[in-house]
Amino acid sequence: MECIITIEIGTGAIRVVAFDLKGIILGSAKGSYPTFHAKPDFSEQDPEQIFITMLYILKNFLNEKIHPKKHKVICLCFSSAMHSVLPIGKNGVPLGNAIAWSDNRAKKEAHDLKNSSLGKSLYKITGTPIHAMSPLNKIKWLKNNDKDRFTATQKFLAIKTYIIQQLTGEYIVDYSIASATGMLNTRTLKWEADALKYTGITKEKLADVVSVFYSPKKLKREYQASLGLHDKVKLIVGSSDGCMATLGAGVWGDGKATVTLEESGAVRVVGTEILQDEKQRIFNYLLTEGLYVSGGPTNNAGAVFEWYAKQFGDFKKAFDLEDCVNNLINDAGKVHAGSAGLIFLPYLQGERAPIWNADARGVYFGLNINHEQQHFVRATIEGILYAIYSIGKTLEEHQTIKSLSANGTFASYPFWTQMMADIFNKPVHIKQGSGSDSVAFGSFLLSATKIGLYKNLDEAAETVKLPDSFTPNKQLHNVYMKHYAIFERLGVKLFDEFEAIADLQHEN
Repeated sequence: MECIITIEIGTGAIRVVAFDLKGIILGSAKGSYPTFHAKPDFSEQDPEQIFITMLYILKNFLNEKIHPKKHKVICLCFSSAMHSVLPIGKNGVPLGNAIAWSDNRAKKEAHDLKNSSLGKSLYKITGTPIHAMSPLNKIKWLKNNDKDRFTATQKFLAIKTYIIQQLTGEYIVDYSIASATGMLNTRTLKWEADALKYTGITKEKLADVVSVFYSPKKLKREYQASLGLHDKVKLIVGSSDGCMATLGAGVWGDGKATVTLEESGAVRVVGTEILQDEKQRIFNYLLTEGLYVSGGPTNNAGAVFEWYAKQFGDFKKAFDLEDCVNNLINDAGKVHAGSAGLIFLPYLQGERAPIWNADARGVYFGLNINHEQQHFVRATIEGILYAIYSIGKTLEEHQTIKSLSANGTFASYPFWTQMMADIFNKPVHIKQGSGSDSVAFGSFLLSATKIGLYKNLDEAAETVKLPDSFTPNKQLHNVYMKHYAIFERLGVKLFDEFEAIADLQHEN
């Protein structure tokens, strides 16, 4: 049987999934790696550790699930998280760790640029909000603060570019990842001269921009031998995890949006027009020529709930996070909507959309002596989903949303998905059992289009069926909206205090 294998290079894990040519999952595997926080605002990852993890998981998966059943691999398709920056020196050797999307060290550069005429111009040209997450500002930070590494850098790469280069020898970056750098002109599909001038680099310091359908060179012979793959296996550069999740959720056409609830989160829509937001709150990333995925990301989704579970959960089984999370969600179900007036701002890692404040911090507000742990659990979930709702509310200033498609690990919990439906007051659809597979399924659909199973991505997206839905409860929606109004005002009123506490942290 012929099969397609998708490889997702996520924020904290590699996920490998195999599909038959009808889109049925044949098997999957996952391997994790850490993010390092050496200083305040720093988030880094070891590129060699990511690459070795990817090879280890893929090799074991092939040897255990694919080769024994005589499945014939016809292509590998990649996806990854956005906004990473890896400086490499001579001979392609990394100069230290990769700077991850959640790194906020460039917040001063971002602040100065955002309020300038150049910043406003670059937002319109590139579609990337001016923020510390942007590789545009990360490279500028390196120039300003780490001159030796900046000068020694031969190329600034996304982590997916590095992995594909290791496998094939080619330095390439797809439209989606490139359009999330803040340096790609989304109309000409070339590196933007004004952005390059701002960072102090030339286009030769970046990878070559290619279509998401682009097939790099063959796997190097040593990896063909190690993985047991023949030289006819096609590699497809693929897209970003966000664009793939949107495609995999079938969010095509007016009135539809997708919500991703993984470590981070996002709300996205697809269209042929760029959504211009004067307040620079919305991203517009390319999926392919003339097709844009627009929306907003949050830093603080599942990672925040896992933080809560690790700090305050009761681990009946050693290190069993999943069991602990399930117990906490059951506790949350014992509390009424609104958590008895306890409101949580989930900004543990700063925040992107819609407030775009790298100094934002987590806050429990409204605490009184009657609150118990179950109130904290529910308030934590509500706060995470209020942040998601605030992104959707911003998008609806530009485009009508009638229904949502949910994907990601935390969307697989019915309690979360029903709460999302109630907060948004819209039906939420989810493919039973899909959980975190929308990114993988999007990669499958893109691959299947590349090899001719579908005429185009429009036809591919139409095949997505989301049979399970959650209907909103209007009464609960009204309760949530009263609490959300306070949540929204708090996020604005605390801006000065967020900055003050961040300054104190840096002093220490």
